[in-house]
Amino acid sequence: MSLSARVFGEKESDADRESIRKGNARKIVYILIVSVGVFLLAAYSITISSTTITPLEVYETLFNQIFPGTFDIPSKTQEIIMKVYAPRVLMAVIVGSILAIGGCLVSTILKNPLATPYTLGVSSSAAFGAGMSIVLGITAVAGQWGTMINAFIFSLIPAGVILMATSRRNMMATTMILVGVSMSYLFSSANTIMQYFGDAEAVKQALFWAVGDLNDATLGQVPYVLVTLIFTTLGALFLTKDIDVMRMGDDTATALGVNVKRTRLAVILLACLSTAIAVSFVGAIGFICLLAPQISRIFVGGNIRYLIPASAATGALLLTIADIIAKDLVNPIILPVGAITALVGAPILIYLLLRNRDTVVS
Repeated sequence: MSLSARVFGEKESDADRESIRKGNARKIVYILIVSVGVFLLAAYSITISSTTITPLEVYETLFNQIFPGTFDIPSKTQEIIMKVYAPRVLMAVIVGSILAIGGCLVSTILKNPLATPYTLGVSSSAAFGAGMSIVLGITAVAGQWGTMINAFIFSLIPAGVILMATSRRNMMATTMILVGVSMSYLFSSANTIMQYFGDAEAVKQALFWAVGDLNDATLGQVPYVLVTLIFTTLGALFLTKDIDVMRMGDDTATALGVNVKRTRLAVILLACLSTAIAVSFVGAIGFICLLAPQISRIFVGGNIRYLIPASAATGALLLTIADIIAKDLVNPIILPVGAITALVGAPILIYLLLRNRDTVVS
């Protein structure tokens, strides 16, 4: 090779490395900007209420949690803020992240932007489990946790069916989606029949649960969803290398030593399990798991190492915005946040899908 060719090759290589470095820097900047946006919006969201509590009292109460006794705030006011305001905001941020990561993992591993844990049947089966508790009074455990435990148990059924079916035969990604859609219709139909014979008030409550809401969020629930988020993030990051290789195709991934079947199942189970936990606490809040990965791919591309944190931050941002709208649109009436995510998310998703004609996840 001539000297000029070597020099040209080195310059070209340096240019490629510089382009990659700038591209990665832009992805990191997007994640940081969205994360800061989540913090600022959450700080604003916690001050929205139908009471006479001022934003200053809210922030002073939060400061008192770190340095007790700094500000003189009535105990009743502090109790309302910490037991009503704070849990709702924290659940919006954490649950939004969990749903977005679940959607990101499933859509990437199945190479379909519309594939999410909800598509695989998690939401409809959870709604049926919750309906059994609310409408029929049939629960796995007694007490206030009955509905949540029911929803969680039934939400795992689709993942279990896919796991058993895949263990017996080599199921393609498209087949998994179709099995999930079929189970969604099955549970939705069973839920409709059950509600047809139920008490009107109980049916109303079950329908509101299925839409998804943050009204019943409590501070005691936050550690459960926070641990779920941490576990899901760590599990997803552990699988990133194999997931990235599988984006090149199953045959290529197998040739490079990736156990395609085991990795796909691990990803689906991780996504469905984490989504099931989130849904069991707040109901089937829709469109976050669909919308957040779609938006994130526009800014960070398909590299899963960046797409996971970007989707998590975007999901938290979207659900926080939806919660602000739900609380502030017709204040003092608080709307179901799941209705807001569907109302706002549907047209945005349609626009994104029409804007990106290629429906295959890269």
